[in-house]
Amino acid sequence: MNRALTVDDLVFAGIALASGLLAAFALRMLLRWLGGHADRTRWTGDDVIVHALRAVVPWAAVVGGVAGAAAVLPLTRTVQHHTNQVLTVLLIFVATVSAARVVAGLVRTVTQSRSGVAGSATIFVNITRILVLAIGFLVVLQTLGISIAPLLTALGVGGLAVALALQDTLANLFAGIHILASKTVQPGDYIRLSSNEEGYVEDINWRQTTIRNLSNNLVVIPNGQLAKTNMTNFMRPEEQLTILVQVGVAYDSDLEHVERVTNEVIAETMAEVEGAVPDHEPIIRFHTFGDSRIGFTVILGVGEFSDQYRIKHEFIKRLHKRYRAEGIRIPAPARTVALQQGAAVIPQQRTGETEPNGMTSARLD
Repeated sequence: MNRALTVDDLVFAGIALASGLLAAFALRMLLRWLGGHADRTRWTGDDVIVHALRAVVPWAAVVGGVAGAAAVLPLTRTVQHHTNQVLTVLLIFVATVSAARVVAGLVRTVTQSRSGVAGSATIFVNITRILVLAIGFLVVLQTLGISIAPLLTALGVGGLAVALALQDTLANLFAGIHILASKTVQPGDYIRLSSNEEGYVEDINWRQTTIRNLSNNLVVIPNGQLAKTNMTNFMRPEEQLTILVQVGVAYDSDLEHVERVTNEVIAETMAEVEGAVPDHEPIIRFHTFGDSRIGFTVILGVGEFSDQYRIKHEFIKRLHKRYRAEGIRIPAPARTVALQQGAAVIPQQRTGETEPNGMTSARLD
């Protein structure tokens, strides 16, 4: 110490420390009020900013109070220097962590608010967070008087060895960035791979892509493999798609009547079933003179891929009920079989029936 410690020094130091604590409490209450106001706005970016400020601003006030207390105390130059360094490093650390949260949160907010951009892909968020933390670490080293030039040189030389050792990891990283940048696949899309894996894309991170299939199981695929495989994206260029339902009626049916009844069932289904697209113009196309029926295709519009199962289910039930009410027959497959008994040939009628196990049996009439 340069001089003896007095009571006045302790009083002034206590006042400075108490002022810092009081300022931290007041700022925290103010930011809590701002957070409540931000919750009522439609933009989520202000929530991220206020949440980060609630972490850094009170700490800055406390650090300011401690620095003020240290300034009024009769400390030696060395102790004062080390105290200031510790407080500066603490403040930089808190500011860096808060800045990483803000930037990562804003990146996530921007990606969620823009169509065609990865909404929940953590790869961009993680890269942004790591970059901010790395910059903060370099600032801390520079503040402590440690030269970062040799460190950067060593990282440059060692980066080559690391790149060679982590070829697969880096390949997956850049493949994930390429997938997201090209917008061929985004979280929320329903995709099907040539290897028959299919489902909703949950997330694309720095190494792998997670897919949730309709049975609610997760399928994990390396980004490099996803970038090289053939893939069908059922939600691009738009989520709405068309489905085909095959129907057949007997030869003695009035096709005009069949078409009119089918259109009425389609209109009813599209208006009442969730996931249907009422504005989509239904299409009925007769196309085949089959062995026992006239076949036609019904083309329906659905909102997204998983809606097709519910819509097909309801449409087939309603169509079958309406056909029975209208007297329109949906015949079972039938063929004439000739059985030779001695010198006589006895024609028999065979009707195909489906057993519970999925096999087809023949009934001779």
